[in-house]
Amino acid sequence: MAPDSLSNSAMGTASPNFKIFGSQIKFPKIDDTHFRLLGSAKRNPALRVKASRESLGLNQELMNNKLESVAEHNNGFDPFDEMKHRFLSFKNIYLENSEHFQSLAKVQAPKKQFMVIACADSRVCPSNILGFQPGEAFTVRNVANLVPPFESGPSETNAALEFAVNSLEVENILIIGHSCCGGIRALMSMQDEVDSSSFIRSWVIVGKNARLITKAAAANLSFDKQCRHCEKESVNLSLLNLLTYPWIEERVRKGMLSVHGGYYDFVDCTFEKWTLEYHGSSVDDRGGSCSVKDRLFWC
Repeated sequence: MAPDSLSNSAMGTASPNFKIFGSQIKFPKIDDTHFRLLGSAKRNPALRVKASRESLGLNQELMNNKLESVAEHNNGFDPFDEMKHRFLSFKNIYLENSEHFQSLAKVQAPKKQFMVIACADSRVCPSNILGFQPGEAFTVRNVANLVPPFESGPSETNAALEFAVNSLEVENILIIGHSCCGGIRALMSMQDEVDSSSFIRSWVIVGKNARLITKAAAANLSFDKQCRHCEKESVNLSLLNLLTYPWIEERVRKGMLSVHGGYYDFVDCTFEKWTLEYHGSSVDDRGGSCSVKDRLFWC
């Protein structure tokens, strides 16, 4: 469960190595006559057009071979064919509601709606889970639904925050964590002494405070249960990190903006929601305090 009171503490570093392995595509052997033709073309301008056409034909042949290789790998299944049918189904909805979509084409204005920060995990699309329609939620998705603190510098997440709060003037920010999060599992698996250039490590380290709190509070639990605890604790950390942005803190303090946490458990399809209540001056100045209110459990 999300704690009733939240504290702001220092960030740290650490994480395991991650490697990505890609498949190799073998290209067909290129006939030596092609290279002899190109060499002759340099000496004989009359052959340049022919050489160019030969080169274009070779490039097309290579591309066709690549596509055939991919098709064979997928046993002839083209995922874009299914995507096409889904798009055409959506287009029917678009045409039936053309006036609404034409107004959205001119401007997006989710002012009284939401900015949503969710995980990039394919199982937790907020539009599917919470039924957001086009124009209702300005959405950012990243690994482990993390919000870095203001002092961490620019990222795509805080650039989106700046746009949503200062330009769109959203009135609610909802950060959604979820069960079985691979990003949080990577965070909880980090070794402090490991020095790695992994992009994943460099990103999930944003949540190290949540990891430290979890290790202290749930040391007697299994690793899986520790990860579940951290999945919620990292949401609370990100909520506190929101308040390190001066233009967010000011709006929250004035009651112009509310910040909320959410947790989606896709194992039993339940959703937990809570709101951060902010008291006092800036969190950065250590003069403010936070607590949780309006906790709801949807099942």
